[in-house]
Amino acid sequence: MPKYIVQFAHFHEDFRLAELESLATLEGIKISYDPATYDAQSPFLVIEVGSDEQAAKLVRRAILLRKIVEYWGSGTTYSEVFAEVKQTPSRWDAYHTSSFKFTVAGFGKSLSTKEQVAVIESFSFLGFEGKIEMRNPDVEFAVFEDYGESATQVNPAAVPKKIWFGRIIAQGSRDLVNKYDLKKRKYLGNTSMDAELSLVMANQALARPGALVYDPFVGTGSFLLTCSHFGALSMGSDIDGRQIRGTAGFRRGVDGIKANLKQYNLADKVLDTLVFDICRSPWRQGAKFDAIVTDPPYGVRAGAKRLGRKDGTVAQNSFKLIDGVENYKRQDYYPPTVPYEMAEVITDLLNFAADNLVVGGRLVYWLPTVADEYDPKDIPQHEVFRLVANSEQPFGGWSRRLITMEKVREMDESMESTPAPEHAPAHMRFRDRYFSKFEPMETSK
Repeated sequence: MPKYIVQFAHFHEDFRLAELESLATLEGIKISYDPATYDAQSPFLVIEVGSDEQAAKLVRRAILLRKIVEYWGSGTTYSEVFAEVKQTPSRWDAYHTSSFKFTVAGFGKSLSTKEQVAVIESFSFLGFEGKIEMRNPDVEFAVFEDYGESATQVNPAAVPKKIWFGRIIAQGSRDLVNKYDLKKRKYLGNTSMDAELSLVMANQALARPGALVYDPFVGTGSFLLTCSHFGALSMGSDIDGRQIRGTAGFRRGVDGIKANLKQYNLADKVLDTLVFDICRSPWRQGAKFDAIVTDPPYGVRAGAKRLGRKDGTVAQNSFKLIDGVENYKRQDYYPPTVPYEMAEVITDLLNFAADNLVVGGRLVYWLPTVADEYDPKDIPQHEVFRLVANSEQPFGGWSRRLITMEKVREMDESMESTPAPEHAPAHMRFRDRYFSKFEPMETSK
């Protein structure tokens, strides 16, 4: 198959391949690459794809993939690049009279205009006679100089460790990060997920036209926006209706989630937002969702809650009146709740997803962990799921991991619910440990 250069965004390194693989699955495109050639310190990777059309399709909604470029040559020096390009003259002869443009960029070092012009002129052997067009050329070529880890150094390396050259096929959709930027959103809360990662999660979930996506901890609705942007029908629920309605005191909270749906013209894609405790789900049994995308409240800014009273008593059957209005009908009503331990939240989430996802559906969620205690066996398992991706976003002493799982079979009576872990996972009692500055937890003997 033809070879292409993928140019990634140079951050969220642990998420790049997971998004690439998800996009290939979503578009039904077969890709091939050697994982050993992937370098987290470099934004470039060579992959094989069947055609230019498939390559363009692969990145059309990508967030962490900036460009895809038809591979023409590479090397540690320009002499090596030129030698490889000259091996296939028929390829560049096809653009002999086309209007064209060259883009020259450095990773790890800024290239001056003079340096860029010198690089462009060094490719004069291609013999292009077409007009140079900076806005809408027939064909655009890219030269990338990769200085690698020097991107973090005060004095960049004098010479690049790798040079790449090829024809640009298509751009990703990083403009969506700006479109859904939290700073531009009419309604948000202190736990609203940033736009970039929300969009990546929508791709991981394979959000698409005709798919039904659900967020059981919807909060201010970030995932409803991004999943519905890609055509999915979405819906969400939360125990705290004040977040949905916009009456919980959040910044710019007029009309709550509805304000954002109106802002982005997505009201016809979001079916509804509901208020209930996910532990007491009103959903009918049976698979119904194509994806569940969520950020469980793990306690850094807001802890998880479930219905209940701290003293264990049961609420009275009669409703309390406040100013002549039944309490549960008031706009600022919040039911009595008790803390919901993180390990229990995740176990219940997996069991819910196992019952309510269709086969082939995906569960995409964030899992917080104490960094120095994390072990891969901490990731919850379930008989109906396979692990698709596990990507880490570090925050020093703790991390959150974006877990993507796919339902591969239906539940049957012989299957058990997700068992409690035999050891203390790094996400157990996360809220308590976070606010106690990550004190080591005692494990049961």
